[in-house]
Amino acid sequence: MLVAIDGPAGSGKSTIARMVAENLGFTYVNSGNIYRAMTLNTLRAGVDPTDSVAVIALAREARIEYVEGRLRLDGADVESQLHGAKVDALVAQLSAIPELRSIVNEHVRRIAGSTDAVVEGRDMTTVVFPGAEAKFFLDASAETRAKRRFDQGVSGASIEEIRENIAMRDEIDRAKSVGALKIAPDAFYLDSSYLTLQEVYEKVYGKILYLREDHGW
Repeated sequence: MLVAIDGPAGSGKSTIARMVAENLGFTYVNSGNIYRAMTLNTLRAGVDPTDSVAVIALAREARIEYVEGRLRLDGADVESQLHGAKVDALVAQLSAIPELRSIVNEHVRRIAGSTDAVVEGRDMTTVVFPGAEAKFFLDASAETRAKRRFDQGVSGASIEEIRENIAMRDEIDRAKSVGALKIAPDAFYLDSSYLTLQEVYEKVYGKILYLREDHGW
């Protein structure tokens, strides 16, 4: 069974996807972190982010793996470096490059493979896995999402800077020529602005169990 979860930055989809995957014993794939790893790689290499040819060439050489649920770039665990302010400021711009999206999508499909998996990102339900058995779109207000990111304490930016960055990313994500952020017609929409993490999890997990029982997956 494949569970696909989409939503804007800070909507809680990563946390929910990981919880669902752990409790179901499914493989967890965070496509957003793969984009972040590509962005981190670009920054480390000193590649001009406006030079899409150079960015794509570098991305094609990158080795992406998930080991025990943690992302590795060229053999090194980079999970703790994926949400820094510099990566935050650049990831939306790079993820708008169509060729880079194709590279990341290839990684996502390879990692998810033919196993039971929970995948999450911006276009998992619409582009990467349109045939997923369970589709979700998790949403929340920009203010709520900014507070969540600020409370995580990983970016070092102020809550207002985070909110502005989220608003910028939302605009870029929705305007992408390929893989734009949008709600799939058959996705279960859930606004988590006024819900606790546990409440969101229970709704998503309950829906998946219902689908599995109803369809015998």
